[in-house]
Amino acid sequence: MMGVKEIKASIADEMNEFEIRFKQSMKSNTPLLDKISNYIIKRKGKQMRPMFVFLTAKLCGEVNDSTYTAASLIELLHTATLVHDDVVDDANLRRGFFSINALWKNKIAVLVGDFLLSRGLLLSIDNGEFNLLRIVSHAVREMSEGELLQMEKARKLNITEEIYFDIIRQKTASLIAACCQSGAHSVNAGPDAEKRMNQFGEKVGIAFQIKDDLFDYNSNGDDIGKPTGIDIKEKKMTLPLIYALSKASVSDRRWIIRTIKRDNTNKAKVQRVVDFVFQSGGIEYAQEIMLRYRKEALEILFSFEDSESRRALEGLVNYTIERKK
Repeated sequence: MMGVKEIKASIADEMNEFEIRFKQSMKSNTPLLDKISNYIIKRKGKQMRPMFVFLTAKLCGEVNDSTYTAASLIELLHTATLVHDDVVDDANLRRGFFSINALWKNKIAVLVGDFLLSRGLLLSIDNGEFNLLRIVSHAVREMSEGELLQMEKARKLNITEEIYFDIIRQKTASLIAACCQSGAHSVNAGPDAEKRMNQFGEKVGIAFQIKDDLFDYNSNGDDIGKPTGIDIKEKKMTLPLIYALSKASVSDRRWIIRTIKRDNTNKAKVQRVVDFVFQSGGIEYAQEIMLRYRKEALEILFSFEDSESRRALEGLVNYTIERKK
């Protein structure tokens, strides 16, 4: 499997230039904001979203200033949503680092998120990139709606497979779709290429989220991002569990729902639910659906001409579902 380093190699110059521009876009005259911005830059993740922007731009044309604006805009808005998410989730850690709210408290974290959003808006307006702003703002709206839909359904635990896909399409896939569409848009690839890239990104995003859900059932918790059963503890209904519930008897369904609602901090009972999901074939089912989305994403990708960037994007698709965390 192609690793992130190999995939990045084909856009190494672009990623270096992006880092300089991204840092610049976060500059502020307020010392506290500058201090927090530097902290955010230091703890950067794999930067998959900018990678999608640059690779799709290269697939469809030549990277230009508009592409850098698109990558920075998406990274600014994505970072803003992560900062706000940590406040909403009362999370103290993000990628092994302390979250902004853990170090500087909720009020400052919310304001930092607002600042990042405003930087993204101004970056696109200052560069006259109104269509890019439309693409990305649409994704941010979808992300908020998806998160709220998930919260609303977590109360009643009445999530069907259809609702689950609505949630992850909005919550995760919409931003990756926006990355790919804005990459194509930045090089004037035309409406057809933009549409195909949007659909490609959406399918990759759905496969990515199902992979995340499967991590929750990984029996050896040492090489993954979160310990087993955490989604159950947080009352999140994911695909393996939804499938298991659809196959459960009335009495089994009753105790599973009761465990998620009332006993979600009881390790032994949560483990019992995890075991039930394994025995019901929920894991295999979710893997099968994930592979189907990968296949559909690659079919769209292969409608573009073969190139180094197409092969790197193929590597990135495979990485999203074969990664270890």
